[in-house]
Amino acid sequence: MQWLVQWNLLITVQPLSEVLRIYSESESYYMGINTGSSPSSRFISLAPADLIDQPDFVNILNFYNNRGRIFIERVARSRDLIGKFSRPFFAHSTRLLTHSYSKVVLSVLRKAQESGVDLEVFVTESQPNASGKKMHEELTKMGINSTLVLDSAVGYLMERMDAVIVGAEGVMETGGIINKIGTLSIAICAKMMNKPVYVMAESIKFVKEYPLNQSDIPEEFKYRTSVRAGRKDLSSEHPEVDYTPPSFITLLFTDLGILTPAAVGEELIKLYT
Repeated sequence: MQWLVQWNLLITVQPLSEVLRIYSESESYYMGINTGSSPSSRFISLAPADLIDQPDFVNILNFYNNRGRIFIERVARSRDLIGKFSRPFFAHSTRLLTHSYSKVVLSVLRKAQESGVDLEVFVTESQPNASGKKMHEELTKMGINSTLVLDSAVGYLMERMDAVIVGAEGVMETGGIINKIGTLSIAICAKMMNKPVYVMAESIKFVKEYPLNQSDIPEEFKYRTSVRAGRKDLSSEHPEVDYTPPSFITLLFTDLGILTPAAVGEELIKLYT
């Protein structure tokens, strides 16, 4: 995220769009780049009308540099704020189920451990790329009691869990999230067993999209560039993400505070006005 903001300070919107286009065609592209770049461009580019009319370009450049620094500082504080807001929800010996690898979730669990809370975390393997193994390894290094489990064992384990905690690639205007494939299945299982589902996500991941089902997810989010290249029919390919509707989410912990899914739309209006 920081490189996007710094680039935005030096070039106009058109070159930034071109950079994003090029990056979107690389194998390392993922939804967070698309969601994060939009709020950063919006925040940095907001300026009073009288500033634009100034003949001294240095003043204009200094203004945008300052806005960029403020945005970077805000993003840097996001995970600490999320950890602070979520801390009261974790008691000693809380059993948590998490899915895939998430830096935000990792930060939250680290903050809870540093405050003296002993947690027991169960991490799904998160196939097809087994990203949950990385999460399990990081938690183990931190000294948190972590157990790696099969994706297919979620239903078996859910009755023993106190809550589900996941990150998000993007938070939609609906209050739902797009995240690693398998998140929806876990959320459905949790709701059927009356277990809360907590989403940890920075506000830079809020995006003005309103999907209603899985088919509404753009293909550039669901498939890697190498998979999409030269292919018109992707119906037989394995998607990398799924959409979890707001009805399966209990709360979202963000740097803006603790939100219900219904409150996301209102926060998006504030971010874009």
